[in-house]
Amino acid sequence: MNQRTRVLVAATAALALSLTAACGGDGDDSSSGSKAKPEFNAAVDKIFNPSDKKGGTIRLANAGDWDSLDPGDTYYGYSWDFLRLYGRSLLTFKPSAGQDGNELIPDLAENLGETKDNGKTWTYKLRKGVKYEDGTEVKAADVKYAVLRSLDKETFPNGPDYFRQFLNLPEGYKGPYKSKGVNTDSAITTPDDSTVVFHLKQAFGGFDYLAALTQTVPVPESKDKGANYKQHVISTGPYMFDQNNLGKNFTLKRNPNWDQGTDPFRKALPDAFEVSLNVNPDDIDNRLLSGDLDIDVVGTGVQPATLGRVVGDPTAKAGTDNPYQSRLWYTSIVGTVKPLDNIDCRKAVLYAADRTGYQTAFGGPLAGGDLASTIMPPTIPGYQKYDLYPAGPDNTGDVAKAKEALAACGQPNGFETNIAYRAERPKEKATAESLQQSLARVGIKLTLKPFPQGDYFSQYAGNPPYVKANNIGLATNGWGADWNDGFGYLSQIVDSRVIRETGGSSNVSVRDPQVDKMLDEALGLTDAKAREAKWGEIDRKVMEDAFILPGVYAKALLIRPKKLTNVYVNPAYNMYDYVALGVA
Repeated sequence: MNQRTRVLVAATAALALSLTAACGGDGDDSSSGSKAKPEFNAAVDKIFNPSDKKGGTIRLANAGDWDSLDPGDTYYGYSWDFLRLYGRSLLTFKPSAGQDGNELIPDLAENLGETKDNGKTWTYKLRKGVKYEDGTEVKAADVKYAVLRSLDKETFPNGPDYFRQFLNLPEGYKGPYKSKGVNTDSAITTPDDSTVVFHLKQAFGGFDYLAALTQTVPVPESKDKGANYKQHVISTGPYMFDQNNLGKNFTLKRNPNWDQGTDPFRKALPDAFEVSLNVNPDDIDNRLLSGDLDIDVVGTGVQPATLGRVVGDPTAKAGTDNPYQSRLWYTSIVGTVKPLDNIDCRKAVLYAADRTGYQTAFGGPLAGGDLASTIMPPTIPGYQKYDLYPAGPDNTGDVAKAKEALAACGQPNGFETNIAYRAERPKEKATAESLQQSLARVGIKLTLKPFPQGDYFSQYAGNPPYVKANNIGLATNGWGADWNDGFGYLSQIVDSRVIRETGGSSNVSVRDPQVDKMLDEALGLTDAKAREAKWGEIDRKVMEDAFILPGVYAKALLIRPKKLTNVYVNPAYNMYDYVALGVA
């Protein structure tokens, strides 16, 4: 973790609080809302069409369903980006174009966290005057309750598991629903209504990153409805839910009790947001190109059917952005499913895979990204370039090596297994089909199994009993860093201790106690270079285990909204910054 000194933390907070523009950083105080000249990558590292104009409605669409609108139960990057419109976590990432967008700034809290014992205890003071949509004041106890409720992974299977890993919780604690009346002051205390203190089992210099998770968005206990809270989250942001038809659509309207004076970075320019769910992805692209829709909220880029039209038309290409992302598109190889419990059978998959086919499925070098051979992408500190399973001179797979591996695992004629993918994502379907073709050359027969995006991890690919019972040996996957360092990237996809037998596991396949031990060792290193080197070693160890088939280091070809202002890609979310947008 890139541990910051208290001086740097204070300076960063002061700088963030001094910003008067939601987008910050480019010095343009235009308020006309006039359209800027479109050009390729106009919103990468800079703001496109800056404006302070208020009013209008932003229209978004999602090809699938949300995993959850509940801040304690969501783990998609687009959801974390969007959630800042109706929820305020203790800290957040600066709304800014360029690398400044990776900086943490105070949000619900007045400042970044303070520690007096080298990172084992962290204190946050809440801003005065922050209210819920009903006018009641946010209190420190609401933050504590929000974090504790998110620990109940049977009720909330989707969110990350960092707090359970680090908080000094009572043994066997399962959250406020199942462990009623249990004293949790060993983990979180609230000395007064504006102070929340986190007590950790071990020192963690990067705890501020956890304070920025949506799980710290306050939840009033009196309004909590458990799994049904997602139907109407009580807002602390500039917008609140107006209508919410789960699985179909929802709308946000202005929150009358949001106070700009307590919120230094949200400008809240639009009057409303309209979000449609389960929309055909090709239709989304067509509507974006015509201007009938503003944003594809998932932010993973155009579909293969759209790519040629956009790239081949200079005018259309000028209306797109093509940022690199701290993300890997990959396929999990599940060692609990036979015969993939044998490492040589897993290696056969790695050798046989057509990597160029994988890249093509995601749109080629422009819309998909670069061929990958590691787990960490080059944007993550500690990345090491290597390739343990060369795919031949044309990167279409090494059939001879794959057959050798099959012979070594006792399956010389191949074997049968299923491959899961998200049904609403044509790129993942194309990936599964490409792997089906390339693995068939060595006798590995894949049967394609599509599952819904919203429940993909909680019920299917991330649910170990379901995976094993349904012979899901491979699962298409993708991972973006929770924050841009080795721990923020690796921990939730390679640590076996985050695997939950009840489902909702972000780690679908990696089970190696040595990897777990290496992660713990890395956290204890205070020297940044030594720590970053350890992330690279962990990456290599997982690849030696053959639990992951890397696909592409991600890029996305995003169709820039035609009618919006303050458009830019925020590197913390790898997509457009939804909290900054306005309507021209």
